[in-house]
Amino acid sequence: MVDGSQLTIVGIALIVVGVLLVFIGVLSSALGAAKSKGAVEAGGAVIIGPFPLIFGTSSRAALAASIIALIILVISLVFILLSRKLAA
Repeated sequence: MVDGSQLTIVGIALIVVGVLLVFIGVLSSALGAAKSKGAVEAGGAVIIGPFPLIFGTSSRAALAASIIALIILVISLVFILLSRKLAA
């Protein structure tokens, strides 16, 4: 059985990993943009409740953002269902 302190540690670890991934991504993007003169594409998703707002500078970037948002949505639903099952 998983208790609250273990979930807290896992939650903090996931936040730290997320911050590190964002930092590495920004650093990698900045270094890659400095080396090349090519076009830059960007996209993102903002999820407000059940409504995702997808945006991008190209259809390819928007599609990638949509896929990532869908993966995050599925992972969130799995965690919600698991937490309800553990609470019952």
